[in-house]
Amino acid sequence: MIRLATIGTNFITDWLMEGILELDEIQLTAVYSRNLEKGKQFAAKYNVEKVYDNYEEMAKDPEIDAVYVASPTYMHYAHSITMINYGKHVLCEKPVCSNREELDILIKAAKEQGVVFMEAMKNVHSPGFYAMMDNLHKIGTVRRATIQYCQYSSRYDKFKKGIIENAFNPKLSNGALMDIGSYCIHFLASLFGKPEKILADSLFLENGVDGAGSVIASYGDKQAEIIYSKITDSKLPTQIQGENGCMIIEQCPIIKKITIYYRNGETEELQFDKRDNTMIYETKDFIRLIKEHKVDHQFLRSSEIEMDITDEVRRQTGIVFPADKIREQ
Repeated sequence: MIRLATIGTNFITDWLMEGILELDEIQLTAVYSRNLEKGKQFAAKYNVEKVYDNYEEMAKDPEIDAVYVASPTYMHYAHSITMINYGKHVLCEKPVCSNREELDILIKAAKEQGVVFMEAMKNVHSPGFYAMMDNLHKIGTVRRATIQYCQYSSRYDKFKKGIIENAFNPKLSNGALMDIGSYCIHFLASLFGKPEKILADSLFLENGVDGAGSVIASYGDKQAEIIYSKITDSKLPTQIQGENGCMIIEQCPIIKKITIYYRNGETEELQFDKRDNTMIYETKDFIRLIKEHKVDHQFLRSSEIEMDITDEVRRQTGIVFPADKIREQ
């Protein structure tokens, strides 16, 4: 049994717990929150007794095996490195950290401590993504992909009233690129790997945070475009174009339907397990890696490419975070 602790008590952590409650190999044993009362309220929902308001004290607890980090992005590094250095496995919410420099330190530390460190990127762990990859050959030589996720944020309404919440605060390593864009970038990294070059543009709001953006990625024999937004909606799906057909994926963060439209006029809808909350699948992969002692696992490669692309997008568009400084262990 893997004894799990959580950092963060918001709706995302509730979504993770929905899947954990279905699994026999893992159980919640401790909760951390800066606000002790909020921590107690969250713990009570899941009959958990241990509640911490000091995350380093929680890291020292020998009765905790793994930690789910769901704090604001700018705190992912500090929370993850602390847990890793105390020998805890870490499942860290997306985006895994603020930049590639932080990620390199976390991966190095995890390998030295012999623990699993994994980004919680729900789309690439889902049955839909595996079905997509298993059937990609059917559309022939792939030439183009359009990956998009545009969802008007309820927090944007508050932003327009002058209320700046975490999602629109660049000081916290947030914005459209780091939030919604990370799903698209990681999807691309897992699909095609690292591009030869990219061209990026961002749309900025009054306080300097990016509200939307686009990326063109070149792979020599194929091209991809990424479109993301927190200030508009889109009903268009993600698609992958091959010489023999086109694969339509609905949707990028939670893959619900995949249809292949062949050039000869035939269509095929791929079959796979579907559910509204797909976080159980990333949890299953995390558990498997722990059981197999796979510290150097394949999912790290996509996280590294994701951070490389994100760093280059930020360089081209001028997105700078306070976290962009040399880290010392």
